[in-house]
Amino acid sequence: MLESKRRAIIFFILSLLLALTAGLLVLKKVQAINNNLGTMVKVYVAKGDISSRAIITPENVTTDEIPKKYLKDYHVTKTEDLLNKVAVVPLSDGDMITKNILKQASAVVEEKNRLVTLMQSDRVYFDEPLEALDRVDIIVSERFSGKEETKFFMKDVKVARVAKEKSKFKGIQVEISQSLVPELIHMQNYADSVRIIKSNVGQSNEAVQSQLEENQEEIKENQASTENEAKDEKDSNEKQQNNQSSTTKEDSKKQDQSSKANIPNEQGQKSEKGDEKK
Repeated sequence: MLESKRRAIIFFILSLLLALTAGLLVLKKVQAINNNLGTMVKVYVAKGDISSRAIITPENVTTDEIPKKYLKDYHVTKTEDLLNKVAVVPLSDGDMITKNILKQASAVVEEKNRLVTLMQSDRVYFDEPLEALDRVDIIVSERFSGKEETKFFMKDVKVARVAKEKSKFKGIQVEISQSLVPELIHMQNYADSVRIIKSNVGQSNEAVQSQLEENQEEIKENQASTENEAKDEKDSNEKQQNNQSSTTKEDSKKQDQSSKANIPNEQGQKSEKGDEKK
């Protein structure tokens, strides 16, 4: 009897452990399904019609929710992914915005300007890493018509964008006039060497000299105004001292006059007292 009871208790404990294990596994599976299907994430969709090649603004987009399970890498979930971007295809109201239909907006400011890419290579050299909005000079060394020549090909050219690979500088895009694009591409393809150097951001000697003269004149004016203020202050102090001294003299005169007037009065009072005694 005791042996059968012991076996029953052991089987009961084993069945209880198996039931708990199965329950935990089922609970984890249900939680995983809920996390995938129940958890919702926000993605960006078009709010109204968006024409192609038009810069996307915050007024053009809104958010919608989809299950986390169906979220892919091409979905747009951050506003940074829409910054300065255009859609390559037109979008209607409610259309989902994906990264594969977005493109960086053109950095060209002038309508008749174009962007030309200059990547570092055996022919193209950069003296230093550049940043967007820098100004550069383009120097070419060529051997056309049997004559070797090195010259300034373009000066003070605007850098529109910078190309990097793993944080390493690789090249630039320059903004130039449409008429100069063929010449630059020709030099890039056929010149012996194209060298890009950063333009001088300083001022010419005449500008520096004029600025120095202006600074000196300003310093002189400040000194003159300071001297005038000091002189005016000194004059005002002297006037105050003169006024105080004149006031003191008048007070002393009044005191002398009052003391002189009191002397005969005292003498008269003494004579009256002597007469009374008599």
